[in-house]
Amino acid sequence: MDLIKNKAFDTKSETEKRPAHEQVYQTLKSQIMFGELVPGQPVTIQGLTDSLGVGMTPVREAIRRLISDGALVFQGNRRVSVPLLTSGDVEQMIFARISIESELSKRATANMSNADIDNLERIDRRLDRTIADGDVSGYLHLNHTFHETLYSFADAPILRDLAERLWLRFGPSLRVVCGRFGTQSLPDRHKDIITALRAKDAQMVAKATAQDIEQGMELMADALIDG
Repeated sequence: MDLIKNKAFDTKSETEKRPAHEQVYQTLKSQIMFGELVPGQPVTIQGLTDSLGVGMTPVREAIRRLISDGALVFQGNRRVSVPLLTSGDVEQMIFARISIESELSKRATANMSNADIDNLERIDRRLDRTIADGDVSGYLHLNHTFHETLYSFADAPILRDLAERLWLRFGPSLRVVCGRFGTQSLPDRHKDIITALRAKDAQMVAKATAQDIEQGMELMADALIDG
């Protein structure tokens, strides 16, 4: 298995390099969230050790954390894999995402300046270009950036952590859906979110966020049934 290194693995702080287990964790987390590791794909400790050029101890620690996050599942014999989602899993995720992320977006509304909303709109314009170009990888990264940026203004770290864990669980399947149907088939209520943010209407921001989540996740559920 050829794992692609990303910037997270090579980044150094101003004073020292991050611990090896943190580098491995961030690398694998990114690859899982954005579908570089596909649902059902097995991952071995030895394979990761060879691919990333690190020792077994940091790999084991990173895998342990990702299993705790729900991003990987243990299969025994020192093997883990990216989980395969069922339609029932997606149904639960719809409920959880709407509950958590709608609240995050509602809390963020009062804390965002016009400049903050302008920045969010720039992200969305870049996202539109990836959709038009059929750039699946670009879409996945910028869609996450849009939501992550919005939620960062909520001042709710516990809810943000829960949301991030959910994204880790459905990210690989979203990549499959994008690859199967293309980016242009994906729903996008981001402009509704931005309009509601400019109006300082927290309830409408939450509603638009819920609609964005529900439509995207239902498309994923349909794809799992058809698949």
